[in-house]
Amino acid sequence: MARARVEPAEIASARLSDGSFARLVPSPYTTGYELVVDGTPQSHVDPEDPTHLHFEYVARMGAVIDRLRMPGQPLTAVHLGAGALTIPRYIEATRPGSRQQVIELEQALVDLVRGQFPLPRGAAIRTRIGDARAVLGRLPHALEGSVDVLVSDVYAGAQTPAHVTTVEFYREAARLLAPDGVLLVNVADGAGLAFARRQVATVRAVLEHVIVLAEVQVLKGRRFGNLVIAASAAPLPTEWLPRLMAAGPHPAKVAQGAEIDEFVRGALPATDADATPSPKPTASLFDR
Repeated sequence: MARARVEPAEIASARLSDGSFARLVPSPYTTGYELVVDGTPQSHVDPEDPTHLHFEYVARMGAVIDRLRMPGQPLTAVHLGAGALTIPRYIEATRPGSRQQVIELEQALVDLVRGQFPLPRGAAIRTRIGDARAVLGRLPHALEGSVDVLVSDVYAGAQTPAHVTTVEFYREAARLLAPDGVLLVNVADGAGLAFARRQVATVRAVLEHVIVLAEVQVLKGRRFGNLVIAASAAPLPTEWLPRLMAAGPHPAKVAQGAEIDEFVRGALPATDADATPSPKPTASLFDR
């Protein structure tokens, strides 16, 4: 049965540096709130339950994070792109005592989100304002080689900027990772998956071991959606895979090994000289 259309009321908004508006509105589909930037839903946050990961790709990132270290063990994490601080809140809730750094371009966005939904008291989550790639290169030297998970989820409106999609960028990110640390990248793409295939090839040029998580039809390039790349210099344990599949959301697919070889066939890694932004979704994609 189709769910009735709901027109959410704005609860707060902020104007960003490019003139667009960020708004926090009640979710029309579930509990919690959505962060909507210039008409594009970018994050979901449930202040009553930070373990509630409503967006499918975020839930898949959470499933990978759950496999890191021992359950409940604190992590060192770096997040490129703040959104509604969904994943930092999730890590703090499931792994208290974790040390986290969040890099976000827009001070107004951070002020909006934290003003409406403050971070937990005592959480070791530091926010740094600036371009993700520029600030990445200025993080404390003590973080080099010590980060358990680095999440790259950078968007300007509905697109990922080209300069955070390149071999050079991922090399900078990889130097922060612990020997078995994991890079998680959110990639949005549509029919043909040309951008996603190139992103997997680019990440794999830096970190040898790669898996891709997505909804089945998205991974087949049949509709626009989000794919999560998980990559590490160390082998990703194969015992993860059944648990990642079982964690959902369903129908889920985890591509690995020969499937990744086939996925990237013919795709060349992106460099600073030839990178492009992610494709812009059609205006109707986010219609309620």
